[in-house]
Amino acid sequence: MSLLSFPDPSAMALSIRASALVFEDPNSKKLLTRIRLLAPSDVNVLIIGETGTGKELVARHIHALSARRHGPFLAVNCGALSETLIESELFGHEKGAFTGAITTKRGWFEAASGGTLFLDEIGDLPQAMQVKLLRVLQEREVVRVGSHTPIPIDVRLIAATNVKLEEAVLAGRFREDLYYRLNVAALNLLPLRQRPGDIMPLARHFLRFYGQRLGCPETALSPDAEQALLQHSWPGNIRELENVIHHALLIARNRTITPTELNLSTLPLRERQTPAGTAPEDLDRVLESLCEKGGPDLYARIEHALFRAAYRHCNGNQLATARLLGLSRHVVRARLIQYGIVQRNEKELLSNSVKPSPAPSKSRRSLSNSGATPSLADWLTPETAKSEATQDWWGY
Repeated sequence: MSLLSFPDPSAMALSIRASALVFEDPNSKKLLTRIRLLAPSDVNVLIIGETGTGKELVARHIHALSARRHGPFLAVNCGALSETLIESELFGHEKGAFTGAITTKRGWFEAASGGTLFLDEIGDLPQAMQVKLLRVLQEREVVRVGSHTPIPIDVRLIAATNVKLEEAVLAGRFREDLYYRLNVAALNLLPLRQRPGDIMPLARHFLRFYGQRLGCPETALSPDAEQALLQHSWPGNIRELENVIHHALLIARNRTITPTELNLSTLPLRERQTPAGTAPEDLDRVLESLCEKGGPDLYARIEHALFRAAYRHCNGNQLATARLLGLSRHVVRARLIQYGIVQRNEKELLSNSVKPSPAPSKSRRSLSNSGATPSLADWLTPETAKSEATQDWWGY
């Protein structure tokens, strides 16, 4: 059995990353074959897959099979980097380049020289940084913050994302030229539910690993428990499977794990159903009516209403809002500040920062029941654009 794992999996106990990966399912075997074909070259690789599917493990395996295997492998999560310091982190800075830069510092690209740099969550890069990353990939050199001297680099880049970059390109959130520069060779890492042949080998691996740590190496899964694992949808992928096995070993009795000891997630896999009255055709009628009425800054007003509703629905959590809208958190934060929904560096919830708006003259339900198409005045006047009725219409 082909098994990939981190050098010290026990250090990953609190991580959301997959700590092991196998290639027993036919789809996984095809992926392994493609990895072995791409690894010896020096081309950029883009790994696409849901959170917890093992993207970093695939990147490490590519590095291990390449001519750069004796060089460093460095992994950077772009989504975890501060927007104000991301350029310094990636490209380095000179002493005195900004407040707090008391020494010269090499960036991740310089540190990975001779090896491989893995950029996870590449879709979260701000657009300003996308331009600079594109130049680095084209020129094969970096310029530290506070310097004008280019520094040559010798790095193989592997990027990963859990969002569809093609859609981000069409929406203007990701640069098309950078997408093509990264997507020289793409690897689609399927979610665990689409490679069921990997479920039981992974489960047995985690049984052995955690069984030895907990002093119960002979614990096994009952046939019913195995069936429950195979039938589960695994929205959290490999990391969820690992947590389920770990938890089951903690509470199992008689060295046998039964279905009642499997703490399987109840999170829905599919997207939420469209609420009543918000079918696409209903939304189309509203938008058509708005276009007929016209008015100044129509697009901005619609976008403002959408961001306000999504932000309130997520209880003022910007990261959750970004996930809900399918945008980068940097883009969401910029829009929230642009529309005055939050202030820069503000941490309070929207409910503490927005004054109550007067109730609209007509509710969505009354309009929908009457069969009348809502008008511009009914929906996106300066008053009703902020009202709960508008948010209700958008389904939040």
